[in-house]
Amino acid sequence: MTTTSAEHAGTTGPGIQAPPGLNADQLMEVLGLLAQVDSVELKASVPQAGRRSVVRALGIDPLDAQLRQVVFFDTPDLTLNQHGIVVRARRIQRRAGDAVVKLRPVVPSQLTSSLRQAAGFGVEVDMMPGGFVCSGRMKAAVDDRVLKQVFDGDKAVKKLLTREQRALFADHAPSGVGLPDLEVLGPITIAKLKFSPRDFPRRIVAELWFYPDGSQILELSLKCRPEETFDVTASARHFLAGKGVDLGAAQQTKTASALTFFAAEVSADLPG
Repeated sequence: MTTTSAEHAGTTGPGIQAPPGLNADQLMEVLGLLAQVDSVELKASVPQAGRRSVVRALGIDPLDAQLRQVVFFDTPDLTLNQHGIVVRARRIQRRAGDAVVKLRPVVPSQLTSSLRQAAGFGVEVDMMPGGFVCSGRMKAAVDDRVLKQVFDGDKAVKKLLTREQRALFADHAPSGVGLPDLEVLGPITIAKLKFSPRDFPRRIVAELWFYPDGSQILELSLKCRPEETFDVTASARHFLAGKGVDLGAAQQTKTASALTFFAAEVSADLPG
């Protein structure tokens, strides 16, 4: 269900313009999804070129950011990622963190009612310039002490997950891959900031991911209700473009970049 950029956009009907980069077929798919999901998150990465001027134009103060650490769990050859499964844990400065088991892409109509109603489970569409993906995720809070022990390799991955999360993993993991087979990929340090621009009516989230090789990804995002998607997309694009964000630039994906980097690091350390 992940889409790629298209050469031209479609329309939903008179006066309703599709998000740029989506063709008519993709638009119809998005419309079908919006009636079945719990939330929508709009995302755009900010290219390195011109990033400082964008940060200045948006009024972002880095000293207001909250530090976080994120770790992913997968095999050295990223078997889970290849099967659409993401297992992630997050430490958050001065508060409890969380762990997530995510499935992507998903077809909401194919999910069982018991899963849709399970505590901590939600279905969300992530939209970015030129594409979208529908995900299902089960999230649960985790004490920071436990998170640190798992990050350091002193506790098993399963200690992070609830019984329901472990069951979700077991139901979707590829044959032969269990929680004990997963490597700790990370951690990666993140600076996260929620801010309210003076000339935009919604809060925006900025996340700066610091990769160990010195590279960075800055992503801007905001959430909205499914029925607001097209109006919010249009207003957000207009606002961000006016602040110098190049929405036509190639999008950098945080998770894929982190998985690729740390999997290569783990593979290099394996014997033979």
